[in-house]
Amino acid sequence: MTKPSDPAPPGRTDRRGSGIGSATPYRGPDRRKGERRGADRRGTSLTVFLVDNDEAFRVSLANALQLRDFRVESYASAMDFLFAYDGVEPGCLVLDYRLPGMNGLELQAHLNSAGNTLPIIFVTGHGGVPESVQAIKAGALDFLEKPFSQSVLIERIETALAMAAERIASKAGTARLNAKFKRLTVREMEVVSHMAANPSQTSSKEVGARLGISPRTADHHRARILEKLQVRTVAELVTLAQRYLSKTPRSK
Repeated sequence: MTKPSDPAPPGRTDRRGSGIGSATPYRGPDRRKGERRGADRRGTSLTVFLVDNDEAFRVSLANALQLRDFRVESYASAMDFLFAYDGVEPGCLVLDYRLPGMNGLELQAHLNSAGNTLPIIFVTGHGGVPESVQAIKAGALDFLEKPFSQSVLIERIETALAMAAERIASKAGTARLNAKFKRLTVREMEVVSHMAANPSQTSSKEVGARLGISPRTADHHRARILEKLQVRTVAELVTLAQRYLSKTPRSK
C-alpha cells in the first residue's frame, strides 16, 4: 500500500515506482528507493550511483557532488539500487562493502553475472586486505577504507566516469562501424575479406583473379566499397576492414 506523501517542492525530481528509473515528481527523501540529485555534468548523461547505509555519508557526499554538477542517485541498500536501476544507464557505482542484506561484494558479483560494466569504487569502514583484493580481482576500480578525504573519493569518481565515457565512445564507434559494413553486399564483403587478409594483393587484377571475376568488375566493387565505408584510399579500407573483421565472429 502506498503511503501518503508530502507536497512536492518545486523543481526537484526523484526516481521511483516503475523499477526502471523513470523520473516522477519529487516527494521528499525516500531512503528506501533512492534520491536523485544534481544536473548532468558537462552535458553528459553519466550518473554517480551511491549505495551506502550510512545516511550522513550519503548526504554529505551527494551534496559535495551536486555542487560540482554531478548527477547523483543514492540508495541505502543493494536491493534498493537493483529495484531502481535499469541495468543500462551509464556512470559509476560508489559501493559500501558492508550493507544490510546483500553486501557490496554480492552486488558486484550480481552485476558482473549480468554483464554490467559500471566501474565500481568500494568504500568501507570495516574492510581489510583480503576484502580489497577480492573486490579488485572481481573488477573494482578502487577500494577505499574510511575515513578518507572526500577530495580523494571525488578524484576516483572522476576517473571512473572518464572510464565509463570511454566505454560509451568505444561502443558507439563499434556500432557505427558495424552499420557501415552491413551496407555491403555479399560480393563486396568477399572483396573486403580478401583485401583484409591479403593487404599486399589489393589491385583489381589480383582481387579479380582470387574471386574469379574480371578486373573491371573488381574495380567497380572496390569503388562502391570505398564509397559505402566513406574512406578515400585502399590503405584506409584495409585498416578499417581488419578492425571490423577482428571484432566480428566468422562463420565456419
